[in-house]
Amino acid sequence: MPTPRTGRDRTARDNSLVTQWRQSKRAGRIAEAASVGIKILLVKILLLGIVDAISVYALFVLFLKQDWVIFGLVLAVTLIVNWIYFSKNALPAKYLTPGLIFLVIFQIFVVGYSGYIAFTNYGTGHNSTRADAVASLIASAQQRVPDSVAYDITVIEQLGAYSLLVTDPDGRISVGGSDAPLREVTDAETDADGVATALPGYTSLKFSDIAANQEVIAALSVPLTDDPNEGVLRTPDGSKAYLYLSDLVYDEAARMMTNTTTNVVYAEDGTVGAFAAEDGTELRPGWKVEVGFDNFARAFGTESIRGPLINVTLWTFAFAFLSVATTFALGLFLALVFNDLRMRGRNVYRVVLILPYAFPAFLSALVWAGLLNPQFGFVNQVLFGGAEIPWLTNEWLAKFSIIFVNLWLGFPYMFLVCTGALQSIPGELQEAATVDGARPWQVFRLIKLPLLLVSVAPLLISSFAFNFNNFNLIYMLTNGGPRDVTAGVNVGATDILISMVYKVAFVGANRDYGLASAFSIIIFLLVAIVSIISFRQTKALEELN
Repeated sequence: MPTPRTGRDRTARDNSLVTQWRQSKRAGRIAEAASVGIKILLVKILLLGIVDAISVYALFVLFLKQDWVIFGLVLAVTLIVNWIYFSKNALPAKYLTPGLIFLVIFQIFVVGYSGYIAFTNYGTGHNSTRADAVASLIASAQQRVPDSVAYDITVIEQLGAYSLLVTDPDGRISVGGSDAPLREVTDAETDADGVATALPGYTSLKFSDIAANQEVIAALSVPLTDDPNEGVLRTPDGSKAYLYLSDLVYDEAARMMTNTTTNVVYAEDGTVGAFAAEDGTELRPGWKVEVGFDNFARAFGTESIRGPLINVTLWTFAFAFLSVATTFALGLFLALVFNDLRMRGRNVYRVVLILPYAFPAFLSALVWAGLLNPQFGFVNQVLFGGAEIPWLTNEWLAKFSIIFVNLWLGFPYMFLVCTGALQSIPGELQEAATVDGARPWQVFRLIKLPLLLVSVAPLLISSFAFNFNNFNLIYMLTNGGPRDVTAGVNVGATDILISMVYKVAFVGANRDYGLASAFSIIIFLLVAIVSIISFRQTKALEELN
């Protein structure tokens, strides 16, 4: 017979089972934590692998361009990022690093590069290097050599780029493209006449392919050698190529460009980034060079630029101030009206009033541009009985229209802000003032308005800064017009500084990025000065709290 178990034995057995259950539970949690840790490690390795792959590609490109400063920065950042995420101690840096990298790339670098451009002549005709400018000048002056020897060619393609497989009259076979001069090859396939027809790694184009890409192939220029003065081969039909020489001959040692037809010598002028003759005539394109404060000197020293710049600056301040003043006044008035408990249906009215704020501003500006059209706009045709009032083409009417449309767009925001600020003012203050005999105007002027400005003043400053750079409204409503034909830059009567910068940089045949960047720095300084002064003045209002 089995021996009966005592209570102590049963207790020991139960304790053993509990211990085993706890150990298995702990082992399960450890295994689960290990599994999660492995997954996190794999994700970390994958993400770092992507970052490192992008960095290696960037380093390879920078190495080929021999841009050693950026190469060193990219390498250092890559090594630091890998150390941070493989380290067990740099926990705060793991959270800060992505934000810092994006901050540097998308803000600090952009602002710094824009500031650097302000001190260069970067723009139309000066947007590349001197070597590119030399190649472009020589290519633009190429002429076919009379009685040029005909070269048998086969047009070939690799990765979307066209090249010429050339067989010269002596039977030598070479291959070259627009970016690579001719180099002799020995593994080309030839026909019965010894003309090269194919090359391993390339696709030979058929007649139909040549016909479909005739313009691109006809524009293809293949240099004979690394010396651009040796000439290039070009083909008019895809079967024969002829020698083209440039009227401009470049002397690398003397840094001069000579026109062999007119015998005019153009010497390199490093101050303007171009080749210039003795009479001041420049060859275009030139190249980008640092010009110091020349752009700022042009902005303030050239009458055709200084005058429009001053007018635009004054209008910008007036537009920003009037926009804030009118929208705040109307928004505050409506907030006071609909904050009165005796007003019936005020919630419905509030919803209707904020509708202009709910629509995108640029779409609303386009709608108003149609409404104010002099010929078929609703305002002229319906409200004024068919009158042709030039709301958007007359200088002063266009400015009035901009202020009015901006009032329609901006008062709902001020209405919401003022409504919230008014509701935060204790009702006991108004009751106490009323008991003391204060009239409604006195209550508003001496109690509500000062307390309101404590909350609203910073928002008024930010609204001023926003309207100071309110590009959408100006561009969509009037496009800055009417145009000032006497100005030395592309500017109109209703342009503000930011829209003028846009036009100088991106509109028209002559785009001057350097001058536009100088204007941008001026805008930044003006907004910073106004903001600093305004915020200092608002400190006096804080004492009211």
